[in-house]
Amino acid sequence: MVAGVTFSVLHQKNAPAAIDHPAAPAFTAAASWQAGERKAPEFQLTDQHGAPISLARMHGRPVIVTFIDPLCRNLCPLEAKVLMQMVQRFPAGQRPAIISVSVNPPGDTKANYALVAKHWGLGADWYWAAGPKAKLAAVWRKYQIEVQTLSKVVAGVKVVSVIHTEGSYVIDKNGYERALYLYPFQASDIEKTVHSLD
Repeated sequence: MVAGVTFSVLHQKNAPAAIDHPAAPAFTAAASWQAGERKAPEFQLTDQHGAPISLARMHGRPVIVTFIDPLCRNLCPLEAKVLMQMVQRFPAGQRPAIISVSVNPPGDTKANYALVAKHWGLGADWYWAAGPKAKLAAVWRKYQIEVQTLSKVVAGVKVVSVIHTEGSYVIDKNGYERALYLYPFQASDIEKTVHSLD
């Protein structure tokens, strides 16, 4: 199913009228695992430069595996920017890699990658992972990411939208899943998880 997060806002009687500089809310992981408990599913896809991309290629380095649509203009850009903010908080030699598995194969073009890299502020630690739809769908299933493609005709024009689980997995340097975050989350939440890795 498509993941969703519901928040309840509680209003307290006699609460102060204003609070100076409230702290950003902390979001806990939707799931977490101990070191060596849950091996991350491997995949073999192609990055934005046409080179092979896999978890094995990143062995020895923490990785965030996320699922992003390069044509999305609502939640995906926000999630991507938060992930890049998190990565940039680490020294250059200690930064986790971000592997973004595509959820929209028709959008996987070099032109689209270049456009979103510029507008979303994606750096050298961001890797797109693309491939044929059947191959991508196998990765979605392994990571329990639901992807739905919807289409409708508006004023005679076919409009296609992709709805998907906004999930980001934290993978340790040995290739084990350590946490799953569902967007929205803060850069500091994932940063703390990466710092806690063994």
